[in-house]
Amino acid sequence: MPLVFAGISPHPPVLIPEIGKENLTKLAETKPALETLEKELYAAKPDSLLVISPHGKILEDSFSINLSADYNASFKEFGDFSLSLKFKSDYLSIQEIRAGDETNKVVPIVLTSEPEIDHGSAVPLYYLLQHLKDLPIIPITPCALSYSEHFKFGQFLYQQLSRLDKRYGVIASGDLSHKLTKDTPAGYSAKGAEFDKKLVDLIAKKDIQGILNLDPKLIGEASECGLRSIIVLLGIIDTINVVPEVLSYEGPFGVGYAVVNFKFQ
Repeated sequence: MPLVFAGISPHPPVLIPEIGKENLTKLAETKPALETLEKELYAAKPDSLLVISPHGKILEDSFSINLSADYNASFKEFGDFSLSLKFKSDYLSIQEIRAGDETNKVVPIVLTSEPEIDHGSAVPLYYLLQHLKDLPIIPITPCALSYSEHFKFGQFLYQQLSRLDKRYGVIASGDLSHKLTKDTPAGYSAKGAEFDKKLVDLIAKKDIQGILNLDPKLIGEASECGLRSIIVLLGIIDTINVVPEVLSYEGPFGVGYAVVNFKFQ
């Protein structure tokens, strides 16, 4: 699995111009960072892209991989009825992942078939595939299992896909704390900013053990949704010599958005 690119990106629908055109200027760091990430991905010339999003159907005890012939995405639930996205499926790679553990003894995996992908996948794909619209994707959803199981799942993905003569990119989608300001639906907690700072610092150092050992109380108080996606990505890159580059972090709407590029040395 020559890994050509790995990144972390947020998934706020407000990033879509027709939805967030009045507020998009407040994302002074996030939007340019995503545009930089898009250039990095295009230059890497991947054959396929894994996109890990926490907004699919979360199962208690199994990871989900969406095996559909093709995928659609829209933002109708956020008020944009004009934008419709279409993506191809990398069904051969998905079958290779499934074939690696059909008994679910190593990692529990369920194959689903949903033609509509969630906004957690659609938003980063909207930005990052501007010049790679025909790139096949592998949509993955985390589950409610432990962080160590998510890391193990990432390692399993790397082991399986390394058997194929393809170049893969990986996107971990998700937000950090939802409690940065008093006007967020989740409410305010000073622990939100503390969690975000600690997590971004650990990512910048590629301190995997530090992330896996984050205080569960701090995680719970932060009300995040992207940690499991990030940990799957960390499992994938565990044995790869990459250096994280934090392109941006901000939270103008009370939710932490980080954009990170993992660059090869």
